[in-house]
Amino acid sequence: MVRTILSYPDPELKKKSQPVTVINDKIRELVRDMADTMYDAPGVGLAAPQIGVHQRVIVIDVAGKDEPPNLIVAINPVIIHAEGESYEEEGCLSVPTYAANVRRHARVVVKGLNLEGEEVNWKADDLLAIAFQHEIDHLDGILFIDHISQLKREIFRRKYRRNSLEQEGNE
Repeated sequence: MVRTILSYPDPELKKKSQPVTVINDKIRELVRDMADTMYDAPGVGLAAPQIGVHQRVIVIDVAGKDEPPNLIVAINPVIIHAEGESYEEEGCLSVPTYAANVRRHARVVVKGLNLEGEEVNWKADDLLAIAFQHEIDHLDGILFIDHISQLKREIFRRKYRRNSLEQEGNE
């Protein structure tokens, strides 16, 4: 089922998520809904807090349009190794119509559980490394705009407020 994605400045996006203690049918349903929501958006990643569920669950699929889907489900993901530097443009399903360059690690190793409750290590670089870092940030209440300079963040906020006021005026 496709769920509603929360948008900035919803305060739910700033809350820290709790670890998953049991992988049961409720978690499996959450993962299915998250995947449906991410593919429908469309996006390359989604964290549970983005749909208002404060559990440490993310889904990612960085396969291109001409490639078969390759869904990664990470429960209680933790970055256990990071190296290199990347400075790429990022966007976010919870911050629609805005993108900015964000400094991240170029390569990461992430440890977490799969849907069977097995511990998995994912070695990631390029877009997958960025997606892991971006989605894990969501689990800690951090948005990609929290990584940009104070000046760019203030410009974003002003532009966002202006657009919000314009939309209210058109309703």
